[in-house]
Amino acid sequence: MTRDIAARWDELQRACESCTRCPLGQTKTNTVFGCGNREADLMFIGEAPGEQEDLAGVPFVGRAGQLFDKFLAAVDIKREDVYITNILKCRPPRNRDPLPAEQEQCIDYLREQVRLIKPRLVVCLGRISAMRLIKPDFKITAEHGIWFDKGLYKICAVYHPSLLLRDPRKREDMLLDMQSIKAALDALPEVGS
Repeated sequence: MTRDIAARWDELQRACESCTRCPLGQTKTNTVFGCGNREADLMFIGEAPGEQEDLAGVPFVGRAGQLFDKFLAAVDIKREDVYITNILKCRPPRNRDPLPAEQEQCIDYLREQVRLIKPRLVVCLGRISAMRLIKPDFKITAEHGIWFDKGLYKICAVYHPSLLLRDPRKREDMLLDMQSIKAALDALPEVGS
């Protein structure tokens, strides 16, 4: 990573941490900016931090995150090799769904993260992320695991890990989707070839 890009990351993270565009910045414990490899080919994007993420300042570390880690391990994807973030960087009260206005205020931070990382594959974790990033009428039950071309990126959506905690019957679909993601990752041509 060049010094210029590292400086842009630092500037973006500072701006995000001091953001006052919406009221969520006033109620957060920590900004949950994102974590992982800032040069990753694969980027996972959820909707918003939950309570454990707000406390830790790291995305997907609570029960849902621990389940997500198991799915990554099951298909031999290392968490440190991917980048994980959310549309919202601050926790909504009582883990409610992000409001459209909150998404709108926060989306530029995500867009800049994507521009800096330049992932080749993007995976939405859950319907809210998919509805914002793939298409407004995205149907997670019918369209999970299906790849879409969006500009420079291939993008798909999988079930949100918190849904899998509530409905374990969907875990088999999640494993199949994760196997497809791993296959797509492995099939990427080497950069420059």
